[in-house]
Amino acid sequence: MGRDNETPEEKRERLRQKELRHPSSSIRGSNLSDLVGGLGWKGTGIMILVLIFGFIIYSIFFR
Repeated sequence: MGRDNETPEEKRERLRQKELRHPSSSIRGSNLSDLVGGLGWKGTGIMILVLIFGFIIYSIFFR
C-alpha cells in the first residue's frame, strides 16, 4: 500500500512511528492526543464514562 491511498489513521500512525524513532525531534513525548487517537471516538467515550462513574462511586463509598 502506497502513501497515496492510506487512511488518515494510517498516516497519523506512520508519522507517530517516525517521530518515535527520532526522540530528539519530539519535545512533548506521548500525551492524551496519542491515547485518544489510538482509541477512536467510541473508546474515548467509554473511557470518559468509566472515569466519571468511578469518581461517583469513589465519592459515595469513601466520603
